[in-house]
Amino acid sequence: SGHVQLPPPQNVTLLSKDFDMILTWTPGEGSPPDVTYTVRYESQERMDKWIKVPHCKNIRSTSCNLTCVLPNFFVKVRARVKAVSGRFQSPWVESQFKEYYLDVELAPPVLNVNVKKNLIHVNASFPLATCVESFSWMYDLNLWEAGSKDKKQYEGIFRKNKVTIDTTALRGNYCLSARSSFQSIDFKHSKFSQPVCVLLNHKG
Repeated sequence: SGHVQLPPPQNVTLLSKDFDMILTWTPGEGSPPDVTYTVRYESQERMDKWIKVPHCKNIRSTSCNLTCVLPNFFVKVRARVKAVSGRFQSPWVESQFKEYYLDVELAPPVLNVNVKKNLIHVNASFPLATCVESFSWMYDLNLWEAGSKDKKQYEGIFRKNKVTIDTTALRGNYCLSARSSFQSIDFKHSKFSQPVCVLLNHKG
């Protein structure tokens, strides 16, 4: 009956989200329910050499996290995906090229705020894959009195560094918010995190 091809995956996109590089796609129209997907990638260092991604072989999911298999964060890569069902497979569909270092998109950090007498200790945690922890991620921190537009800014704090704020002169409800930042060709920033608010030097 000739060779039946599966419908190829659609909307194949290599995207950077929350510090990760992820290939995403949608099932081809009319895909069978048992369809699985296999992903490979190629780097501009070695064109025409498509490299297997062991954790994205015959998967049911419609995405594949490539962050920690990238051979070089400073070289553009692209990925491709095919659908498989029984003995049938679809053609490969390729994404566009992306480079982690230039294209990485940042997520806001999560703030850990510890209020002591006359001091606040703040540190930020980042949802990072271990393979990219060594990059020089930074964060900017804002402190302001609730309802005020006037923000005190602490900028370019190294990711693992704690900020200690003297609160002796502060009284009332104060809020803190932070964004991740990263220096590639120019500075990149995430959005600011949801504010965390604390009551300072409250009598009674």
